[in-house]
Amino acid sequence: MSPRTVTLLGSTGSIGTQALDVVAHHPDRFQVVGLAAHGSDPELLARQVLATGATTVAVADQHAAAAVRAATETRAATRGLPVPALDVLSGPDAARRLAGMGADVVLNGITGSVGLGPTLAALRAGSTLALANKESLVVGGPLVRAAQVRPDQIVPVDSEHSAIAQCLRGGTRPEVRRIVLTASGGPFRGRTRVDLVDVTAEQALAHPTWSMGPVVTVNSATLVNKGLELIEAHLLFDVPVEDITVVVHPQSVVHSMVEFVDGSTLAQASPPDMRLPIALGLSWPERLDPVTPPCTWASPTVWTFEPLDEDVFAAVRLARAAVAASATHPAVYNAANEQGVAAFLAGRIGFCDIVDTVERVLEEHRGTAAEAVTLDDVLAAERWARGRADALLSDR
Repeated sequence: MSPRTVTLLGSTGSIGTQALDVVAHHPDRFQVVGLAAHGSDPELLARQVLATGATTVAVADQHAAAAVRAATETRAATRGLPVPALDVLSGPDAARRLAGMGADVVLNGITGSVGLGPTLAALRAGSTLALANKESLVVGGPLVRAAQVRPDQIVPVDSEHSAIAQCLRGGTRPEVRRIVLTASGGPFRGRTRVDLVDVTAEQALAHPTWSMGPVVTVNSATLVNKGLELIEAHLLFDVPVEDITVVVHPQSVVHSMVEFVDGSTLAQASPPDMRLPIALGLSWPERLDPVTPPCTWASPTVWTFEPLDEDVFAAVRLARAAVAASATHPAVYNAANEQGVAAFLAGRIGFCDIVDTVERVLEEHRGTAAEAVTLDDVLAAERWARGRADALLSDR
């Protein structure tokens, strides 16, 4: 069996580096042909090129192309290796161009709505899309679904959605009663709204379970990440948002569950290690052996579950409202949040201001129906939401 060709978008980030670890442990199964990153770390990209043999690199920073070439040539010479024939794409459209080159699998690990273009390009090229960039589905839901050229072309990489996909193997779609999304609760589980007023960026970035980038980590602290995942689950599995329940599970071992009409519930459990859903995204529907150590049953183990306090953490409630409102409200939800997170990390606003601003922007948005939405509509809604959020944030 020939190895699957793989393109990794966001190769220098958390998802990308863990994906490369999976690939390195299964060299007979995968051949990395393309890497995409911002370009701020040319040395790391050079190491990745030489380790994988990738022939094409895409960097968002158009000024980074020369640095990536130079770093690759220098590192190759230092190690006594031949200088690879490397094609370097650069500029804001570089990842989209790379994603559309037709690799067997494109893993989209880019953070933020900028991942929408590459997602659409990969789908239109016929590649299997291992999707870790939930924002592109949230922002462009109807467009992403329309771009698929075959069923099941999208394989989720978020641990929760990977868990749901695995559990759904246990029954047919008409047998599903609801999806249960688990949430760690983040670093502020159990706190009141008053407790959150003076939260610092350092505290918000101290996630108790997962090691992630700053935006995703703050989103996990506000529970916006769970709101995005709720929208993603609705779109991926065609389940109404009212049939998706969020429960808090601090141990982060049960990654999500599916409840069936007969009253049975299937849960997917594994230690909190993103290499497992990444590996499944690359090899779906097969499993790789090995990927990560399983749960151990040699000592007493307790898993707890509790309802989400939506009065304190309103992000999930707002995500449901966004889906119900229009096709462009989810894009507004995401864009307003991205502006809020940036302002919070810069020290310009308080923690609670992030979700408060998202709610205000959602209330003001006049949306577009799903049957009429275009890419221009989505992009215009995003631009408006960012501008409106910035204006509101500047007043805080």
